[in-house]
Amino acid sequence: LFAGQKLTISSPQGRFADGALLLSGRPCLAVEAFGKHLIYRFDKGDVLHIHLGLFGRIRKHKLPLAEPRGAVRVRLVGDTHAIDINGPTICQVLAPHEFIEDSDDPAWQVGDKVIVNGWGMGEAHSGGLAQYARVPSSFLVKLPQNMTTRHAMCIGTAGYTAALCVDALEAQGVTPTQGEILVTGASGGVGSVAVALLSAREFSVGASTGKPGAAAYLTHLGASSIIDRHTLSEAGKPLQAERWAGVVDAVGGNSLANACAQTRYGGVVTACGLAESAALPATVMPFILRGVILHGVDSVMAPHASRLSAWARLARDMDLNLLETMVTEIGLSDVTTMAPDVLAGKITGRLLVDVNR
Repeated sequence: LFAGQKLTISSPQGRFADGALLLSGRPCLAVEAFGKHLIYRFDKGDVLHIHLGLFGRIRKHKLPLAEPRGAVRVRLVGDTHAIDINGPTICQVLAPHEFIEDSDDPAWQVGDKVIVNGWGMGEAHSGGLAQYARVPSSFLVKLPQNMTTRHAMCIGTAGYTAALCVDALEAQGVTPTQGEILVTGASGGVGSVAVALLSAREFSVGASTGKPGAAAYLTHLGASSIIDRHTLSEAGKPLQAERWAGVVDAVGGNSLANACAQTRYGGVVTACGLAESAALPATVMPFILRGVILHGVDSVMAPHASRLSAWARLARDMDLNLLETMVTEIGLSDVTTMAPDVLAGKITGRLLVDVNR
């Protein structure tokens, strides 16, 4: 009915006023229906998604306009006709490519906002930096209600991995009263989110970094002390003075070996990365003499229950305003330029890629 027309959009009830203001006066490119889902596609890729639910009702009438009947959530006015929609379950504006557009799994509906982390995306499966991707439904996690899709990608796989590490520490019984937690590679993607999450749980966090200018950034995220990376990255003794109740390690190599050697009796070391080295030049001494637990964290093939737990933690404990201070946004065209700096460890915080530019 409205494809190709500029629509005047309002919200007589008032509950969709902001969305109506955003879309009104813009051309509607296409209209689609999937069951009770209505999709109105606008220029610039924005989408008006309406789900009628049990009680939603559509009224179509010719111009001139009549007075709204009942609580009209949204009114769409075209060249010759108008549509009033009352009582929809969902009435929202979606930015391009942030929701399911087609699904053959009844557990996932058109319009659902979802997250995919790991599972070989960009490696075994196409779509790591794509606008659209078709993936098995088992890959999906529903976006937490308090997050936007931008928040989820600011967190990204690195932040989700950090949450898995914090989950592992707490599952092994590590508490704030037991002492400090060391985070290696603290100014990177995993480390930044780990520092923020641990601080939110009232842990005292020692943040290890090799960037001299990162101290203020890490203190802002919640670190209580800054550790010079070089004190960990050189070869050390197999057992050292006990300091850490737990560790989130994203770098491997000597830093992981020294972290294990400095962990208190019964402490837990989570290992999730190899930014420094894939080697582990350690001895068994911390494990057999102090009962230290070395817990590997894999984010790529993690089971669904672990993913749900990690994203629940992020929804609960991640300060979304603080998250924004970690992020530098780049376009898809900037990725190859930035990649060498990522590999060289020169990036602080998170890089967010806008795949539309």
